[in-house]
Amino acid sequence: MQKKNYSIVVVIMFFTLGAWSQQNDNSPYSRYGIGLLADKNFNHLRQMGGLGASFIDGHHINVVNPASYSFLTATAFEVGFFAKHTTLKDQKNENKFWTGNLEYLSLAFPLKNPINEIYDGKVLKRKFGMNVTLMSNSNVDYNIQVKDSLEGLGVYDRNYLGTGGTYKFMWGNSYKIKDFAVGLNLGYLFGKIKTERNIIYDPSKYVYNSFNSSSYNISGFTYDLGVLYSKILNAKEVEKNKSLLTRRVVFGAHFKGPDNFSTKSSVNNSLVQQLPGVLNVDTLLIGDNIAGKGSLPAEFGGGLTYYLGEKSAIGLNYTTSTWSNYFNEASNELVGNLKNSSKYSIGGYFRPNYKSIDNLLERMYYRYGAYYGTDALTIGGEQIKTYGVTMGVGLPVVYQRKISHVNLGANFGARGLGTSIEERFAKITMSVIFNDDEWFLKRKYN
Repeated sequence: MQKKNYSIVVVIMFFTLGAWSQQNDNSPYSRYGIGLLADKNFNHLRQMGGLGASFIDGHHINVVNPASYSFLTATAFEVGFFAKHTTLKDQKNENKFWTGNLEYLSLAFPLKNPINEIYDGKVLKRKFGMNVTLMSNSNVDYNIQVKDSLEGLGVYDRNYLGTGGTYKFMWGNSYKIKDFAVGLNLGYLFGKIKTERNIIYDPSKYVYNSFNSSSYNISGFTYDLGVLYSKILNAKEVEKNKSLLTRRVVFGAHFKGPDNFSTKSSVNNSLVQQLPGVLNVDTLLIGDNIAGKGSLPAEFGGGLTYYLGEKSAIGLNYTTSTWSNYFNEASNELVGNLKNSSKYSIGGYFRPNYKSIDNLLERMYYRYGAYYGTDALTIGGEQIKTYGVTMGVGLPVVYQRKISHVNLGANFGARGLGTSIEERFAKITMSVIFNDDEWFLKRKYN
């Protein structure tokens, strides 16, 4: 039965990749780098501002810090979705629209079932966890139209279009001994990005319009390292009185090295003139299967979280990425505009009465958070600022004597306020986590 469950999960992961073929998150800021990067924090962590560096939980997955897998007490299969309402505003125009899509699929499990410890009558000092994840890594989706003019030719249009994105398949492992845990994610990065830059004049002028299009496939390997230290502050008191809530503090850090990748590009640059009954095309450049290379930035994150049993938690998180070292031979038009980015987060959760049997509202997770960061992009020499507030609820659902979870959340934020293009957004997220505590369970009787 377990082999059958594994097969079903793997099939779902790969067939669902087609649902990402039209990844929607329309933003002019996705024109830079390889697009807007997806948040690696899964939905329950986003609802707390993004606490991935130091968050541990027995039923929820944290791929930001792979050391967290060895803290799992049950198998978890998680699916995440989002819907986003965006308002874009410049000096003259305002545009509002909805987008949405599937974001990730993830399966994680402890390699030794904790129930076996009860059967065997001993507590294991060493624990192992594993994870397999398929997730969106970045998204390119923009359509920008700019009016310009030239003496003698009048007003003309500059159009910038981009579509596509990248995805990541990861395999992670974690090892825990006493209070320390280490973890490693190994990943494969892949995807395709298409861009166009067009200049279109008034048809009555009979001049050549310029059409420049390019597309490239991207592929490469990635890795993430993580460490965690978990310390129970009142261990002696809890040993004497089992009814006391444990007071635990967790320190965590993670590091992602610079990810080198390779590209295969196609370009087509041409001039087109429309005359009455005649179409003149002058091809300036055409190429196919052009090899290139690039490098994504290294990333470091750290944080700490304080837990009061299963009742509440609060934490701080910091991440930074070295975008100043980014380069991409397939698309180097705007590399000089990128600088190192950073993000500060604070958040947590509380549960009124997590032991309640008949009152779901008291047993639920109520999550809150806020964040502030600087994007890699600069305008006028100043980095774009991003900030927002987050909130959400987690519903523990009991089915056939097993606990699973549904997480609903919201992120209200803004990017680039006070610049030429301001973006305000409200992002609604939902994730469903199916938990199972019978995987790798040693049966005493058949």
